[in-house]
Amino acid sequence: MLKHLSKFMLVFVAVAILGITSQADADWPEGPITMLVPFSPGGNTDANGRIVSALLEKEFGVQVRVVNRTGGSGVVGFTAMRDAAPDGYTIGYAVSELTMMHWTGATDITLKDFTLLSQMTADAAAIHVSVRSNYNQLTDLLADIKANPGKVKTSGSGHGGPWHLATSGMLDDQGINPDSIVWVPSQGCAPAMLDLAAGGIDFTACALIEAKALSDAGKIKTLAVIDSARNPKYPNVMTLKEAIGSDWVLNDWGGVVAPKGLPAEIKAKYVRTLKKIFDSEEFQEMIAKGGTLGIYRNSEDFEAYLKKMDANFGAVMKKVGIVK
Repeated sequence: MLKHLSKFMLVFVAVAILGITSQADADWPEGPITMLVPFSPGGNTDANGRIVSALLEKEFGVQVRVVNRTGGSGVVGFTAMRDAAPDGYTIGYAVSELTMMHWTGATDITLKDFTLLSQMTADAAAIHVSVRSNYNQLTDLLADIKANPGKVKTSGSGHGGPWHLATSGMLDDQGINPDSIVWVPSQGCAPAMLDLAAGGIDFTACALIEAKALSDAGKIKTLAVIDSARNPKYPNVMTLKEAIGSDWVLNDWGGVVAPKGLPAEIKAKYVRTLKKIFDSEEFQEMIAKGGTLGIYRNSEDFEAYLKKMDANFGAVMKKVGIVK
């Protein structure tokens, strides 16, 4: 009798605990949430963070306010994300600088300081050339770089930016010294694409959406995208794997993170809600207007992916001399 009673009590306690946890999950959040963005208003990171925040507000029924914590090329914002209380009321919209900045010694903050919730966006560099160019395939361009080190000019970002590193990693992966190209620093892809169209440089490394206007105008052609899968919006652009057999990948990613130590039930609610947001027509339409590609990964897949990105950033940053 006592044995059966003990089993009953264990089941009763387990059900009670589950009920309490479920109720806690249902009641949370009870107040406003802050979304920290590590860069200034007006850029892609800010725009994507605000889209996610607006839809979280709609789903949770509480205010989700965006706070831009800028400075130190992202260090100030990521420090604020790391140091916030792990109660779910402060989260952050993280981007690729999180997997870059610790390699330069700018901070000791790494992925280990955060609870990774969901990836929401990603942009990959693509290799673009002028329609007047003799480069019809990526192999043509790489052969020219290899045969004429220091002669081929390119651009797409500042020195050490994601597009510079993506290109340098591609060259290194193919046994070509990244210093074989002349990287012309630019304030983003817009001026680089204009320089390409004018004949000032030989190719650019920019996201597909950033090249869309000149591509639609018939002034450039795209040789490949530095990614593991074709972009569904540009299905005719082959991947690096298809073009040259390379598995090299380095993306400018974006996603939602929280301070380390976030309670499991709150983490699970965020992951469920972010997946619902990602699958919504509203999110897809809003993100498309900004030109960013929506890419979803759940918490576990996001962590695995970022570990790979972190290692790839570190390896190529060493190659180009950013990490001593």
